[in-house]
Amino acid sequence: MTTYKDSGVDVAAGDAASGAAYKRATETFASRKSMLGAPVLEKGGFAGLLDMGDYYLVQTTDGTGTKMDLAAAMGRYDTLGYDLLAMVADDVVCTGAEVIAVSNCIDVPKVDARMIDALMRGFSQACKKQKIVIPAGEIAEVPGAVTRGVWSASAIGIVAKDRVIRPETLEPGDTVISLRSAVARSNGFSLIRAILAKKYGQKWYAKQWKDGTTWGEVMLTPSVVYHAAVLALLGRFGQERRIPVKGIAHITGGGIPSKLRRILKKTGLGAELPDLWPPHDAIADLIALGNVPMEEAYRTWNMGNGMLMVVAEEHGDQTIQLLKKSGIDAKRAGVISKNPAIVFPAYGGEKLRYA
Repeated sequence: MTTYKDSGVDVAAGDAASGAAYKRATETFASRKSMLGAPVLEKGGFAGLLDMGDYYLVQTTDGTGTKMDLAAAMGRYDTLGYDLLAMVADDVVCTGAEVIAVSNCIDVPKVDARMIDALMRGFSQACKKQKIVIPAGEIAEVPGAVTRGVWSASAIGIVAKDRVIRPETLEPGDTVISLRSAVARSNGFSLIRAILAKKYGQKWYAKQWKDGTTWGEVMLTPSVVYHAAVLALLGRFGQERRIPVKGIAHITGGGIPSKLRRILKKTGLGAELPDLWPPHDAIADLIALGNVPMEEAYRTWNMGNGMLMVVAEEHGDQTIQLLKKSGIDAKRAGVISKNPAIVFPAYGGEKLRYA
């Protein structure tokens, strides 16, 4: 049996550190009270809001994690920009905001112009598709501080105050719609690498997964970026809202139990999700190889469900149609329930319940 902690990642310690960091961050809030850019206290939200008068600026930061290690091992960097953009843009859009710009920072032990060009080529392509600009960035050559590239980005979004998504409006019976994911986005790669290295050795990425595709190739599958498709429902800044979306959860580290709980926390409600997407075949095979407990798998990966969206039942069909029109596979996964637990059948049939 292999767990995330076995791969060197302590989720509990990470949660504690995040809590401590946010506490220190909020100590700065009072310094801008009654000033332009005063922050909104929103513990556990997907992004931070700054009060700009009639609208909010929305900001978040994230990185590609150890998926960068796989890209470096394979010498293939051109898809990683989609992963980086997904991590930040799809967090910001959970607030209802349109991302207008991203900046990025690449820390490297030694500058490699070809690597940088490949990273930025993919990042640029991903941003253009989402109508997001890259106005600034940094390449830091820091030998000794890092042994391979570390890539992170910050996103800036904008949303009118009366257009912020309000999960506190959730009600029992509301429809939960799941947006299908590709393979693993940028989460849980330490566990992925640990399982495959144990099975196949350090060059696991060169071993065939199936049908002529290597494990490295399938695990480098770029993330689906949901941002523009979600904005087709919400409207970009100044546009009409087509669907009154009540809540959006970007399913990244911590999986469905952690990320869906973020939008349920103010309501005391739960969710019954009998029809989630199954995980990608490669993730299913990985779970079998590592004998990963299902509860662990659903806390580490999105298991095929990259984003969950809550709308009133009468808006379910139209929401799915609009998402599909934008190229996103989506379906009804379940409903919001009075029972505060999050309950769903895991891949393979085991019933999971997260209080």
